[in-house]
Amino acid sequence: MAEYNIYCDESCYLQNDHFNVMGFGCICVPKEKSREISLQLKEIKNEFHCTQELKWTKVSPKNLDFYHTLVDYFFDCKDLAFRALVVENKDSLDHETYNLGSHDSFYYKMYYQLLKNIVDKRNSGDTFNVYFDIKDRHSSFKIKKLQEVLTNYLHDFDATIITKMQIIRSNESELLQLNDFLLGSVMYKSRHFDTSAAKLSIVGHVENKSGSKLDYTNEPWKTKFNLFHFMPSFKREN
Repeated sequence: MAEYNIYCDESCYLQNDHFNVMGFGCICVPKEKSREISLQLKEIKNEFHCTQELKWTKVSPKNLDFYHTLVDYFFDCKDLAFRALVVENKDSLDHETYNLGSHDSFYYKMYYQLLKNIVDKRNSGDTFNVYFDIKDRHSSFKIKKLQEVLTNYLHDFDATIITKMQIIRSNESELLQLNDFLLGSVMYKSRHFDTSAAKLSIVGHVENKSGSKLDYTNEPWKTKFNLFHFMPSFKREN
């Protein structure tokens, strides 16, 4: 019986944001280890004089050694696990047929699929606290709705599996920032970008350490760094 913290974020999740790939990612860590790991991440930041909030968008050649060290730390730390779900060809989503006509409905389904893989592998009595990066003034409503969806899907009506769902600020959570960084590498490869040599270097390093190509689904039993790429059915012709 153990208690875990899960730190979640999403990328390009809006329906009409002109990006055709969307992604969801999470880091899972034993709650008793979360503070220790957060302090170690801060130490790495201080060592490389990179004390600002860690974000994939800030990756630059100047601090490449720092980012490679973060990748090494993640894969060397036995208490950290990452999972990402990537939706390809977002423009092909047929919400009318499959998602009750709602992009939000699809959004909640994807978060369920992201978390289900982790929750299904739990031991009897394990519990989870789930934290999300605050996005906008609608975040509280979305988390409340997502909690309802997960409760129904998991039949967790007494909140004995997922005991807490809460929005937090990424600048106050080293683990949420690390999730942003790892998800960023997956999304960069999945969107076939090649404009940044520094980001391509990190993608290559993550692929080497994980033994997986970031733009492909890997084996479902890989729990350290698990990837699932979802290809939606094409919209039906009227």
